[in-house]
Order: sequence, then structure tokens, then C-alpha cells
Amino acid sequence: MRETITFILNNRVERVSGIAGDTTLLNWLRQTRRLTGSKEGCGEGDCGACTVVVARRDASGRTGWHPVNACIQFMGMLEGTSVTTIEGIRPEGPDAPALHPCQQVMVDRHGSQCGFCTPGFVMSMFAAWCNGSGLDEAGIDDTLAGNLCRCTGYRPIVDAASDLVVRDIQPPFEQRRRSREAELMDEIAHQDTVCLGDDRCRFIAPASAAEFAAGYAASPDATIVAGATDVGLWVTKQNRHMAKMIWTGRVAEFDGVTKSGAHWRIGPAVTHQAALQTLAAGRPDFAEVMRRFGSLQVRSSGTMCGNIANGSPIGDLPPMLIALAAEVELSGVSSNRRMALEDFFLDYGKQDRAAGEYVRALLVPVAAAPHFRAYKISKRFDQDISAVMGGFNISVSGGRITAARLAFGGMAATPKRAAMAEAALVGAPLDMTGFKAAAAALDDDFAPISDMRASAEYRRQVAANLILKYGMELTGTSVPRLTGPGAALSPDLLREGLA
Repeated sequence: MRETITFILNNRVERVSGIAGDTTLLNWLRQTRRLTGSKEGCGEGDCGACTVVVARRDASGRTGWHPVNACIQFMGMLEGTSVTTIEGIRPEGPDAPALHPCQQVMVDRHGSQCGFCTPGFVMSMFAAWCNGSGLDEAGIDDTLAGNLCRCTGYRPIVDAASDLVVRDIQPPFEQRRRSREAELMDEIAHQDTVCLGDDRCRFIAPASAAEFAAGYAASPDATIVAGATDVGLWVTKQNRHMAKMIWTGRVAEFDGVTKSGAHWRIGPAVTHQAALQTLAAGRPDFAEVMRRFGSLQVRSSGTMCGNIANGSPIGDLPPMLIALAAEVELSGVSSNRRMALEDFFLDYGKQDRAAGEYVRALLVPVAAAPHFRAYKISKRFDQDISAVMGGFNISVSGGRITAARLAFGGMAATPKRAAMAEAALVGAPLDMTGFKAAAAALDDDFAPISDMRASAEYRRQVAANLILKYGMELTGTSVPRLTGPGAALSPDLLREGLA
């Protein structure tokens, strides 16, 4: 086992050892390397001021450039990658301009005022520029959504991004940078398990599935880290001490979405962004919820399996996946089992996972789901935790509903199906009669709590309204006075038209 991590920083090889395993990239950059262009704003992956670009090779060997929040990226997660900070994008060579195009457009369009957020915006643009996508009119807002600015009102920044020219052939200075980056990534590539740590905290990055299972079985109290979009906050905000962490992201067998029979099989290291296109095919609601629940920085780090293993009762993915009849695969050194996803969640913060077991895969049906819909209700439309999340799916034959899966988040201590509401739908004709009965039956399914996001009564009424809205969409019934995305938040809106 190697006790040193090796990665590339601004096209120079770095070897790091002997530091705590929970050291974040942002702290190391600022305090050890004195690269202070990356700023700490929120310390929890919300503001984007610390954005850097991490280049990784996927399972097929293709390089992708990903914007990530350095404030919640542990140093051990950088093994074998190439990190570029704002200091590292300056073009080099006799033919190079003084500023990188991503910097120059911000100058030209007056996209910076106080300047605190500017490096993060530039790096988000740089990632899109490198990947050759995300800078057109349809993609700019999504590209920049993970970066906050209190000065400009965003228009000059969007204008700046719009001015960037993405070419099939990059300028000579960028060709040289990429060639050097690829050479160095080849040079540092290896298949060894790596450990970074000191006497206080150790971060282990196994290289194979067998080593991961053996390591976790030997230390079942270790914290499994996937994208660190939650665990990172445990360190930066809660000051929690985890003596040992074990990471899924270096295991080659974990990084892939493959077709397995009637299912898409999603490995533990597959990020939300990597899975988005596959799972969203033919399911526009799924794509829109995934776009809304996290910025590109979060989707580029956080993983599908990690989200499920975290078991949050207000997570957005579980209700959608439960509605689609997804399954979860659990593995250990000598065990492997599958179960319906809804059976994985036992109680608040508790899952059906034995000591030494980990989430080995998510299994999502490939089959089309023409009646699938998903509804996310939150105070802020984008990138906010849901007050109520609904994932609904029915089967219809001969004009009657033959099966129903109605799953909610935010309504109970776990993501949960509405059994009584489902029973009211099954066998009913495809008209509003069954949906009205299902909405009324929700009181027998849930006893939600009041908290900072919503009151219990609000949750009850909105959840019922969502079932009615679902029925209206499927039956073509007009929605009374429903004029915008916030209209669904009015508790009595849908019921008024259906009394």
C-alpha cells in the first residue's frame, strides 16, 4: 500500500504524504501551496468561489474536465488526477495571449466587481471550454449555476461566457497544455492501493473491488466516502472526526454504467452527471429533477450510490428510483444480495446493511416508463433541499390502472411508498376518480412533521395536490389557475378545481 498520493497540479507532478486524511483540497492549496486564487466562501459546496477543475479518465479512458468544489474535496480523492486552479490556466508560449480566453471575456464584458467570486466563475467556464460543451444559450445557465455573485446581477458574466468560442481544434497553447497533462497522467498512473493520513485520520483509496471489500470488512466502522458532498460537510461544518475513511472512487470496477439484463447497473463511483444522460432517456422529469437538485460541481462529484447509501428521508433520488422499481445490490467479502430499493430504508438514518456490507450497485429498469412523473417542491426552485418530493408511476391497460407506485420524500422518516393511495388507484379507470381517492387516502399513509422547510399540514396538502396534478397531466384535465412553477405550492390550488 502506498503512503503517498500522486497527482498533477497546474501541469506539475505533486507527491503528498503525512497529512491528515480529512485535509481538503482548498485548505491544502491555500495554506500549503499558497495558491490563494481559490476562495473560501461557504465551506459547504454552495457558492462556487473555490471551484477548481479536476481532469479524470473514465472507464473508457476518455479524459473529462470537471468543475469541483475544492472546499469539500478530500486530498486522497485526487490520486491520479490533474488539478487546474485559476493560477494554472495562464497560457504559456511565445504565441500565447496574456490572459486565457475565459479570463479575457470577463474583462471585456465587465464581469467582475469585487472579484471574490471571479476565479470560481472563470474555472466553471474553463471546464466547459475544455469539454467543448455547456457554453451555448441552452447550457450557460446550467454551467454557471453553481457559482454565486452578489455584485453583478449575473448578466455580464453570462454575456462573457456567451462570448467564448469553443473550437473543434483548440489553440496551440491549449494543445500544448493538454499534451503535457496527458503525458503526466500516463506517467503517474498505477494500480496500487493508496493511503493518505497521519495518527489522527487515514484516507484509504483501494484500487480493486476485492481490496475495497476486504478493507471495509476489516474496518466496518470506517466511513465510506463516495463524492464527499455530504461527508465533506461533516468535516467542514460539523467538525466531526472520522479516524478512517475508505473511498469508492479509485476502484476501476466501480466506475461504469452498464446494461445488465433488464436493468441499468450503476456502480458506486458513478457520479450524478455521468448517469444523467442514461437514466434520463425518455424520462424528462427525471432529468429536470437531477438538474435542479445540485449544481454541476455537486453533480460532478456526488455519486448515485452514495446518495442512496446516505439514506436521507428528504433526498430527491430515492422517490424517483422507487417509483421506477429500482433495486439495490449489497456486497461484502463473502456476500451479495439484492432487494427492492424501498426495502433498503428501515428508519431514520438506518438502512438494511450489515456490518461490512456496502452498496455495490443500483439497478434501474431499462424499460420505458411513459406514465412516470416527478415533482420537487422546495423554497428555492434550484439547488435546494425539498420540502416534499414525489415520484409517481402507473401502468395502464384497457383504460384501467393495473399497477401504481407513488413514492414520497419529506413525508416520513424514510423515503416511502404511499400504500393506501396506491391501493385506491389500482383497478380504477384512468380518470380523475381514482386520483381523487388516492389523494384522500394519503392521510392514512403519512403523518409528516413540521420543521424549518414546511409544516406538517402544508406537506399533507401539497402531497395530495401532487397526486391530483399527476392525474390531471395523465388524463388531460385542465389545471385551474396553474400559471408557473411556484403555483404548485399553494395548498388548496388543485383541490379548488376538483371539489
